[in-house]
Amino acid sequence: ACTGIENIDEAITLLEQNNWDLVAAINGVIPQENGILQSEYGVETLHGPAYGPSSHSTAASSTPSSSSAFRHVVPSRQIVERQPRMLDFRVEYRDRNVDVVLEDSSTVGDIKHILENELQIPASKMLLKGWKTGDVDDSTVLKSLHLPKNNSLYVLTPDLPPPSSSQSGALQESLNQNFMLIVTHREVQREYNLNFSGSSTIQEVKRNVYDLTSIPVRHQLWEGWPPSATDDSMTLAVSGLTFPCHRLTVGRRSSPVQTREQSEEQCTDVHMVSDSDGDDFEDATEFGVDDGEMFGVASSALRKSPMMPENAENEGDALLQFTAEFSSRYGDCHPVYFIGSLEAAFQEAFYGKARDRKLLAIYLHHDESVLTNVFCSQMLCAESIVSYLSQNFITWAWDMTKEANRARFLTMCTRHFGSVVAQTIRTQKTDQFPLFLIIMGKRSSNEVLNVIQGNTTVDELMMRLMAAMEIFSAQQQEDIKDEDEREARENVKREQDEAYRISLEADRAKREAQEREMAEQFRLEQIRKEQEEEREAIRLSLEQSLPPEPKEESTESVSKLRIRTPSGEFFERRFLASSKLQVVFDFVASKGYPWEEYKLLGTFPRRDVTQLDPNKSLLEVKLYPQETLFLEAKE
Repeated sequence: ACTGIENIDEAITLLEQNNWDLVAAINGVIPQENGILQSEYGVETLHGPAYGPSSHSTAASSTPSSSSAFRHVVPSRQIVERQPRMLDFRVEYRDRNVDVVLEDSSTVGDIKHILENELQIPASKMLLKGWKTGDVDDSTVLKSLHLPKNNSLYVLTPDLPPPSSSQSGALQESLNQNFMLIVTHREVQREYNLNFSGSSTIQEVKRNVYDLTSIPVRHQLWEGWPPSATDDSMTLAVSGLTFPCHRLTVGRRSSPVQTREQSEEQCTDVHMVSDSDGDDFEDATEFGVDDGEMFGVASSALRKSPMMPENAENEGDALLQFTAEFSSRYGDCHPVYFIGSLEAAFQEAFYGKARDRKLLAIYLHHDESVLTNVFCSQMLCAESIVSYLSQNFITWAWDMTKEANRARFLTMCTRHFGSVVAQTIRTQKTDQFPLFLIIMGKRSSNEVLNVIQGNTTVDELMMRLMAAMEIFSAQQQEDIKDEDEREARENVKREQDEAYRISLEADRAKREAQEREMAEQFRLEQIRKEQEEEREAIRLSLEQSLPPEPKEESTESVSKLRIRTPSGEFFERRFLASSKLQVVFDFVASKGYPWEEYKLLGTFPRRDVTQLDPNKSLLEVKLYPQETLFLEAKE
């Protein structure tokens, strides 16, 4: 949009050449104030205006082969109708900044000569540092350094002693002092008591007086400034004002009647000044237009947008507009306003843990009060106030300018603080605004500790904030103590409940383990009984299935076996020699020694009878006529 370059590859190439510095890349291709177009390969002069729509058309017509305002130029040292390019330098030396504007055809030595007059330091004693290229000397031409338009440098003076600490300390002390300026408005014979810090400039004083008197800065005619106050950028600390109080008089400078042509010509200048310097059309009367009205529109409407929309449905949206408008008027250094409803601000400030609670500060703004601009710019935007509020307060704001918004706040005030506080705010006159309410939350209600009016100073505002903080800190310590005691009691109760729960869990686990153990024992006992019953049944069955024992006088061959048990007992029985070995096994099993669990061993020779064929007869396995066997449990 700035350069007219439509080829993305060309744009990326330019960015890479400038190490992705967007500003440097744009400055390298757009037409400068003097009509110069710079590129990587040379410098080409484009005729026509440097800015505006015509500049793009001119560039396009001069480069038919390219779709952008940039084109490669054949390397050449010739410059056609080259005009000097202006470079801006901000030079820092200790606690001072000096702005220098030079043509690029100047040398580094020219910068030093200008600084010599500004800083009162010999050029030979200066070391000018901050160049982005290599080392330079006094004869180096600025154009050869290929500098951007805006540059920052700093001066070193190693051969000069540093300023004495007493002088710097006295200056710092003066900057921290507050000056009381008693300004008399000559036309209306009204006095204003204004407080300014020593670091404020004369220009800031004049702008604040403009807010109070509606006399533009250029139309102000002053009396009472010290002879040394020759520059509006000078701080009050070094201007020679009488400390702590100094009287000044301001009036309106009369302007001559101008012709219609002059008025029309200079009205164009009004627009230019307003667009560039942001002076809010303060010079309108110089061009034949009254302060009260310009082009049929009230000057107050031109200067200020409403801080808050009228009849806003959502308080959060209204606070967003309030914060944005406050920043645009008074700068970004201001209290951080809570975005949300007043109830939400109460919740944030009062209903957290005691250690996290804060005071609630309610700022009530009124655009029609003469104190508003001074209070906002000098008190509410002071760094000490902003820092103290951010650390210890939740800050909420409301605009009381519109009647609908005023009525809405009074309704909220009655609901939250009671009718007495609402009536107190209702009876405040416009010139007593802005108001600053300090609210402390209590167990049963919200207490208004302080109502601070706009006619105060930074020191007084800070003292009243600190006094409210002392009251709050005492209450907070009590709340913290009560909360700690309550938490300690709750912790003891929780620990007792937890111990009781763990005890119940342990008893239940123990009881369940006992029940499981008893159930397991019962199950094993049942299994054992079942096994014993089964074995007993098998034993009885085997015992009943045994053939009758032959008598001693039997005519058949009889084998007499004597069997020794593992416990040392013996039992004997007679068997027919023709009986099978299985009959002996069944007999032993009927006595409670099944052959699956025990083995039957012979003595001489030692052998395992259970390994023999059970279908063979006792005679065949040589257990005839008698034999002693013993039982041994299998592993």
